[in-house]
Amino acid sequence: MYNFFIEKDRFDGSYYHLDGKDYNHAKNVLRLKVGEQVLISHDQKCNLCEISKITDSEILLTILESDYMDTSLPINIYLFQGLPKSDKLELIIQKAVELGADAIIPVDTARSIVKIEEKKKESKTARWQAIAESASKQSKRTSIPKVYPPMSFKNAIDFCKDLDLVILPYENSFGMECTKDALKNIKSGMKIGIFIGPEGGFEQSEVDLATESGAKVVSLGKRILRTETAAITALSMIMLYAETYL
Repeated sequence: MYNFFIEKDRFDGSYYHLDGKDYNHAKNVLRLKVGEQVLISHDQKCNLCEISKITDSEILLTILESDYMDTSLPINIYLFQGLPKSDKLELIIQKAVELGADAIIPVDTARSIVKIEEKKKESKTARWQAIAESASKQSKRTSIPKVYPPMSFKNAIDFCKDLDLVILPYENSFGMECTKDALKNIKSGMKIGIFIGPEGGFEQSEVDLATESGAKVVSLGKRILRTETAAITALSMIMLYAETYL
């Protein structure tokens, strides 16, 4: 079933009004017809709707069932991803959205090979945000996670001051006790930050800065993981814990 995100003001009390690019996608690409059902998401709510009418400029939909599904986690996850090479960040954003992240913050770390010019940050971020929107529709999210413009490691640490718990997987951290202890501290309603290093990982000075600011260094196991694998592993770990125990 297809999922569309629209603004709350597109509901007039009787109908949702689907227009613009979503109208074109629904009518001309998906070729949806009157009577078919779709999901409409806004304000972190998802309603089951039926297409009532298709005009030359919009599609009118009636609500069949409010609060049809809730795919959100009981916590908010912020992924701080060290800028990786090539197009890996696009894959990471896609999987992070599918696994429940609420925000993705690309971080320019000491070992990041990729350096994004200031003039290109806006266009890059717009593309990343479009990937997040597409992944949200595919995974039936009730909201679209925000992708931030790339920021420095120091600014990322400053960003974390409003979070309840920050964890940093580090290849020099051995044993899973620290990981289990960090998971046990997670409570419903918390804002959780996860720092993932780029290829080559974090420099010791970055780990020191993070721990001085309250981050918990954890392990993802005995093997050295690629940055995209580490991101998916850490997010999966947090997601499974939250859905199982919270």
